Amino acid sequence: MNCRVRFAPSPTGPLHIGGLRTALYNYLFAKKHGGQFILRIEDTDSQRFVPGAEAYITEALRWCGLQPDEGVAEGGPHAPYRQSERKAIYKQYADELIAKDMAYYAFDTAETLEKLRKEAESRGEAFAYNAACRKQLQTSLALPAEEVKARLERGEAYVIRFRTPENRTVEMDDLIRGHLQVNTDTLDDKVLYKSADGLPTYHLANIVDDHLMQITHVIRGEEWLPSLPLHYLLYEAFGWQDSRPAFAHLPLLLKPQGQGKLSKRDGDKFGFPVFPLVWHDPKSGEISKGYREEGYFPEAVVNMLALLGWNPGTEQELFPLDELAEAFSLEKVSKAGARFNPEKARWFNAQYLRMRPDEELGKLILKDLQARYGQTDAAKTQAITGSTASEIAGLFKERVCFPAEITDWAAMLYVRPDKYTENGIKKFDKPENREALRQVIDFMKQKSAGPWAGAGAGMGVGRSAGVGSIMENDTLAFIRGKGYPMGQVMSLFRLALTGDAQGPNVFPLVAFMGMDEAAARTEALLNKTL
Repeated sequence: MNCRVRFAPSPTGPLHIGGLRTALYNYLFAKKHGGQFILRIEDTDSQRFVPGAEAYITEALRWCGLQPDEGVAEGGPHAPYRQSERKAIYKQYADELIAKDMAYYAFDTAETLEKLRKEAESRGEAFAYNAACRKQLQTSLALPAEEVKARLERGEAYVIRFRTPENRTVEMDDLIRGHLQVNTDTLDDKVLYKSADGLPTYHLANIVDDHLMQITHVIRGEEWLPSLPLHYLLYEAFGWQDSRPAFAHLPLLLKPQGQGKLSKRDGDKFGFPVFPLVWHDPKSGEISKGYREEGYFPEAVVNMLALLGWNPGTEQELFPLDELAEAFSLEKVSKAGARFNPEKARWFNAQYLRMRPDEELGKLILKDLQARYGQTDAAKTQAITGSTASEIAGLFKERVCFPAEITDWAAMLYVRPDKYTENGIKKFDKPENREALRQVIDFMKQKSAGPWAGAGAGMGVGRSAGVGSIMENDTLAFIRGKGYPMGQVMSLFRLALTGDAQGPNVFPLVAFMGMDEAAARTEALLNKTL
């Protein structure tokens, strides 16, 4: 059988990263088995429809590289793929269930149902519309056939409810959770169709569409597990048992503390996004963070999400998308919820940042570098170009998680320190270290006028790697030859250059900024009163 899976979100708001993970697992499963990944928009809930949500969903999938084989934009043999455009299809299937006596009309008003709920609550019970009450209410099971016909002809509002069989055990299988059983007396009679808007509910529409679109596997979130008995019963009612898809219900994404489902509130509290892209709520005007706009790479987000609930069974953590598809299997998806770890998300981004060529990172940070440092004295002398940005990216990319942090680190190249860390001064600013550093600077200045010719200019492309290596070898040999304490002297040197005794290798910094600038910064520290 050709493998066909679908991701079927509702456009009721931004796509949560839990939904994005569901899309990812569907995509990986399809690619692993040489099948089709289908995007279907389930927009039958007109009350909760949010403008812009559908476009957001498709853009989020595109950013992550999860290209549908069939869908609203792509088309396909089972178009249309937007449920509101399939409206005419569903009524005939609801009518079929009516004809089979497996569904019924219900004319109850909202006020009647609310009254029943309150009465049940007063007795400490939960109201359920089921076999116990359906023949006592305004339904086609209780009213005379003539009255039902008359109400329908008058255009009276109604819903069609599924007639849940009484006292039956529904036997179900889940690819993640194994064999399941539910007694039908614990179920209520779900609404399948509403005359008010002429649209089906999720339960009817998704069963009909999955059948018509020949879906072979339904991979969806754990929150849909309680609906599985109804869906099994619907496949049976239509006589589609032989083509019923296999089901797999994915574990929840949990809060960082591990208790409860990950929510937007958790992201707001701990300062991380829960949506793939920034979201501008058209109703409230509220803006929610997105992974893309926060500086995450799509590969990092995909890789991070893949491992939240799925274990490849190896020590490997970094997977390109094609390798994820090759390794993925539902058998290795956990039943238990997966705790979201914001720090691990940052770690993944750092790994993918370091894999990127300096030139690519340079393009990402060029405008920010020019905006922040373009008016410094150094930049006025030597303009910040694409080559300069690439050089800076190479200097700092091993120390950051996001491209914007490279721009922050670049401050040490363009802005002289006006203060020094208290701990650095206390630990390393000693007379003997000062004297040793003076000797080191004199040595480096002499070499820059000879063997290191050109190093004094600074801001040169390729300088930090090439000249920096030569500087380092010669200078460290000089320090060792003099018997100076290497760690003490180099920490004081770094303090002079950057204002902090902790940080990157000083020699690429010197090579980038130039020996003249490095000497001036060092003199500024050495001339300070101890």
